[in-house]
Amino acid sequence: MEKAFDVIALGELLIDMTNNGKSGQGNSLYEANPGGAPCNVLAMLKKLGHTVGFIGKVGNDIFGQELEGVLKDIGIDTSGLVMDDEVRTTLAFVKTFEDGDRDFSFYRNPGADMMLKKQEINEDLPKAARIFHFGTLSMTHADAREATVYAVSEAKRAGALISFDPNLREPLWNSMEEAKEQVLTGLGYCDILKISDNEIQWLTGKEDFIEGIEWIYDRYEIPLITLSMGKSGSMAFYKKDPSAKEYIKAEVKPFLQKDTIETTGAGDTFGGCILHFVLEKGLKDLNEADLKEMLTFANGAASIITTRRGALKVMPEPEEVRQLIDKNI
Repeated sequence: MEKAFDVIALGELLIDMTNNGKSGQGNSLYEANPGGAPCNVLAMLKKLGHTVGFIGKVGNDIFGQELEGVLKDIGIDTSGLVMDDEVRTTLAFVKTFEDGDRDFSFYRNPGADMMLKKQEINEDLPKAARIFHFGTLSMTHADAREATVYAVSEAKRAGALISFDPNLREPLWNSMEEAKEQVLTGLGYCDILKISDNEIQWLTGKEDFIEGIEWIYDRYEIPLITLSMGKSGSMAFYKKDPSAKEYIKAEVKPFLQKDTIETTGAGDTFGGCILHFVLEKGLKDLNEADLKEMLTFANGAASIITTRRGALKVMPEPEEVRQLIDKNI
């Protein structure tokens, strides 16, 4: 059946308040960058020519209205975006360290994104996607968790591939045991897993990444797993038959930038490129060369986004990524 959207994503849409220097009086200045992992992924996919839509909730306030406008400007369908008159849009204050890494302080108690309810979801949207993408920030609280599982289930029932990025943010959970339970729920649905180096070590208890991947494979049938490792690059693991033990592995070095500002959105940019590859090539009969091609492009795009503040509005053009790759290979 023809699908109206290449990718539908569900989750948080918020404002990343990013430190942007000091005022004349020495006070910290914060720049309000539109953000939220699922929409960052969609923004990269839109740059790559795909039809995309979002399901989530923002406050009917100045930030929520601005975010709605940004999505429309980018070309992300907003028919699944709910505006809440009672709860404010979530803010995430981002502290950036000298190496470009960052820490978050969330103003979200409650925030509109965590208040999405099952009955507020346009039930046609999950069914209209070739790929349905989600993370765990919409699973920290009961109502949004129910809405997430409902939408994922509907998408899977309609034949969509399910993409999952744990995107762990420890301060948002009541306990890390609860966080692990919800990550495992996500693993049970997904066909495409994007996970980071620190997340896989936390989840599996394995310091060695390969042991961590095999821990997941022992428990879940996931055709494609990608592992982002920051300054160490990325890896991909593929099973032609998800129920078999054999898998193909590939590893690609990063494109390190001298003018890195921050890493916010780099993993989402990477993830969007992975989904682009799957939309173009599918998940059948991939080989090591395919995986390396996929990772090289994703690493390149992620590298470029580290030189910009925010992510949602400043995703790289495909030609920029190709030029970076050609220059460095």
